[in-house]
This record gives sequence, C-alpha cells and structure tokens, in this order.
Amino acid sequence: MAEKELSKKLGEVEVDGLVTAIDPHIVIGAGVIRKASSGTLKLTRGTVLAKSTGTAGDNKLVVLGTAASGDTETLTANCILCDDVEVGTAADATVAVYLAGCFNPDKLTMTSSYTMKEADKDALRDAGIVFKAASPM
Repeated sequence: MAEKELSKKLGEVEVDGLVTAIDPHIVIGAGVIRKASSGTLKLTRGTVLAKSTGTAGDNKLVVLGTAASGDTETLTANCILCDDVEVGTAADATVAVYLAGCFNPDKLTMTSSYTMKEADKDALRDAGIVFKAASPM
C-alpha cells in the first residue's frame, strides 16, 4: 500500500479581496463571453459582465459598459468573472462566473469609460450579488 504524506505542503492561496463575506453563499456557474470583434480581449478576475438580450440579443456576455448593438439589444449587468481569460476573434469563450455572493465594489472592473450605475447594482442584487467593502486587516 502506498504511503500518503499528510503533512506535505500542496500550494498557497492568495487573497485578493474580491470576495468579502461568506453570506450570501457564493454560487459559480458557466457563462459564454462573446468573441472579440478585433484583437484579443484580456479580461481579469472581477470583471462585471452584462448579458445580451432583446430581439438582437444573443444571450452571451460582454463587459459591463459595452455599447449595445442598436436599439433592439439590451445589456443588463448579470455576473462577475471568476478568473482571468483571453477572448479572441475566432470563437466565444466559456468561462466560470460568480452568479451570487458578496463582493468588494472597489475590486470590480468594467470598461474604462463606464461607471457602475444604481440600475446595474439593482440587477446584480436581484441575481444574488451584493456589495460590501473589505474590512482592513
């Protein structure tokens, strides 16, 4: 029978301050990010994503603050990206996203020219995502 080393160090966990509480419970699911229109889209953990709906919507995710493609597409804040990802022009990317949990609003990102609105916070809150600043250590 093989011996197991129960005292062996397996790795380390780094805390980045994105998640600030254990209640509400974190829920992770899968999401599909729309392929980039040009170049490579580099997204970081904590990016707020909006879902494309409406008659021109495709139910895919884009970065919050992205312009809708016409009057018939609606982009609504939906979830938060779990891990860094690069999205190219060839195909959509299936990624892990936070669907619920408590997050630090100072650690969230969206398009550089966009500021999160109350309507965005309300949409995320309706989905189970709440905000609370991290406590200093």
